Amino acid sequence: MTEKAKLPRPLAPELADKKWSARESWRVFGIMSEFVEATERLSAIRPAVSVFGSARARPDHAYYILAENIARQLSDAGFSVISGGGPGIMEAANKGAYFGPSPSVGLNIQLPFEQQANLYQDISQTFRHFFPRKVMFVKFATAWVVLPGGFGTLDELMEALTLVQTGKKRKMPIILVHEPFWRGLIDWFRQTLVSEDMIDAADLDLVQIINEPKAVVDAIFDFYEKRGFEPSAAEHEVLLNL
Repeated sequence: MTEKAKLPRPLAPELADKKWSARESWRVFGIMSEFVEATERLSAIRPAVSVFGSARARPDHAYYILAENIARQLSDAGFSVISGGGPGIMEAANKGAYFGPSPSVGLNIQLPFEQQANLYQDISQTFRHFFPRKVMFVKFATAWVVLPGGFGTLDELMEALTLVQTGKKRKMPIILVHEPFWRGLIDWFRQTLVSEDMIDAADLDLVQIINEPKAVVDAIFDFYEKRGFEPSAAEHEVLLNL
């Protein structure tokens, strides 16, 4: 008779805990290295605008074309354009900036699906972890431009609103593009969040809705007309404690 195959003996609980703890420690070092490398590579791109939107918009889609036009006008105006580095609106944003005079920046993320780095990046930085990538979107941005998108886009929008609302990021333009797409969300903010005291009515002023590419650029310049794009010393200190 053949001898039965033996299953591997499980580690004792204390050894398993140590093995897991060691992996977690090395993971922290990996995150640190992503912070250091990205900060060094992106330190010269200011002023910059982070642009968000769906990965699923094809090049012939109206949202893709709109994002490309906005990014080109931002680049022509002297802004680096930061996107998630993938397809769809991210690609459109990089493409518009790539053919303009200012840098096109892609903050790519390793995902099991959907994400593949687009070809229109002057600076391409790839992350394994969402956390340092999200910090880079905030750290170097003087404005956020948010086009239609799904869960990832909504996540970035809520992150921006939360950071500005709580004072962890200086106030900056947060611009939603294409009013018909965003109308329902803003109505829900007003009718539910404000009416039930979940946010202040003044918090609605943190976001604005704009439809035209030139108006997006004008709104950013109008916001910084009297204060300048560079953060103050106090605002730099706040960014260190994101």
